[in-house]
Amino acid sequence: MSDIAIRAERISKRYRIGRTRRGGYETLRDRLSWAVGARLQRVGRLLRGYPTGVEQSENTVWALRDVSFEVRRGERVGIIGRNGAGKSTLLKVLSRITEPTFGFAEVRGRVSSLLEVGTGFHPELTGRENIYLNGAILGMKRREIRYKFDEIVAFAEVDTYIDTPVKYYSSGMQLRLAFAVAAHLEPEILLIDEVLAVGDAGFQKKCLQKMEGVGADGRIVLFVSHNMPAITRLCQRTILLSEGRLSHDGPSYQVASAYLKDGLGTSAAREWNHLSGAPGNDVVRLRAVRIRLEGGQITDAVDIRRAVGVEIEYQVLRSGYALCPYYTLDNEEGVRVFVALDQDPAWRRRPRPVGHYVSTGWIPGNLLSEGTMVVGAAMKTEEPSLLHFYEPDAAAFQVIDSRDGNSARGDFSGHLPGIVRPLLNWTTRFLQTSSPTSSQT
Repeated sequence: MSDIAIRAERISKRYRIGRTRRGGYETLRDRLSWAVGARLQRVGRLLRGYPTGVEQSENTVWALRDVSFEVRRGERVGIIGRNGAGKSTLLKVLSRITEPTFGFAEVRGRVSSLLEVGTGFHPELTGRENIYLNGAILGMKRREIRYKFDEIVAFAEVDTYIDTPVKYYSSGMQLRLAFAVAAHLEPEILLIDEVLAVGDAGFQKKCLQKMEGVGADGRIVLFVSHNMPAITRLCQRTILLSEGRLSHDGPSYQVASAYLKDGLGTSAAREWNHLSGAPGNDVVRLRAVRIRLEGGQITDAVDIRRAVGVEIEYQVLRSGYALCPYYTLDNEEGVRVFVALDQDPAWRRRPRPVGHYVSTGWIPGNLLSEGTMVVGAAMKTEEPSLLHFYEPDAAAFQVIDSRDGNSARGDFSGHLPGIVRPLLNWTTRFLQTSSPTSSQT
């Protein structure tokens, strides 16, 4: 038996926008005529050798275009992309909620999906009744559902309201119950959309741990999210969609770097080949900014435990200035992490002769938090006080933290806030107490 559980072959999905007819409402005859005509046109295009579903008009928009990939059993796959890239549409096609305009998806296994708050719930039924209804839809027997029932309710933390119609639940309660049902009824394939982002930090931690457990059991998780740290931590492989097309498919840290590089317009190395157009003035000009590992290789993805160097290359055009290179480091939310000034004793407060220089400031491992770091490169003098150049988005890199390593994260799988994540030296002393004595009368 093949271990391929999902196979998507040239999936394309087209939506019609606006009204395509003018005048009154369409009759049933109009709709049937249109449907038969559309089918005949698609058959005609196939016979002429053209793929179906590729025509474009001002009344249509393509959510997906020729998306093909395979997923093997036991894989946890992230799906990322900008808003409108087609991520949610892809999950709806795989869930059989919507049919593709062209192509097909072969899904082998029991699918459970959480695409929006309250997915699969009937608002008039109680939480208890909805749990049994969802289990029945998945093909489970009543005793199988009963065996998982208490675990589902405990995970969702809705035991007080389990016999209340879900229409009276808050969105958070609906979300907790929906995820608990989707994850605990032993689906072979679990599809999760960005809906988890509306939960609180504690709930998100529980969900990530549960999804890790699902993948460890040999089942499949497809996880749509804009949270790059969660994607790189949970999924070994990630698919990047861009304008409905599959742009990248590979190791999560590589695909996340490609996505962030495209979004930020920056990369791990940026060079100015012509000094006349480079940042700076008639005293000094910037030539390049690079992100390097200790081995010398340029990289845009750094293991959180490894040191990383920010390299600033520049050309001094006029002597007599005690130049001080420095760089700024901001995280993906625009928060300033720190500013690092050149403290090399060989050049501190010393005027630099005309020539070509490369200054590198090293960031130790186990200092930065995971996520995207954006580098701004600058040059100044104190006396006289001058800012010769400042290039705010000169380079960027991604800090990757994994539970497989021995970083400050340890075995914790939830979101760790903060702009730094130092690995501290912990010590513990065990103070053995004497055995309790029996009470005296």
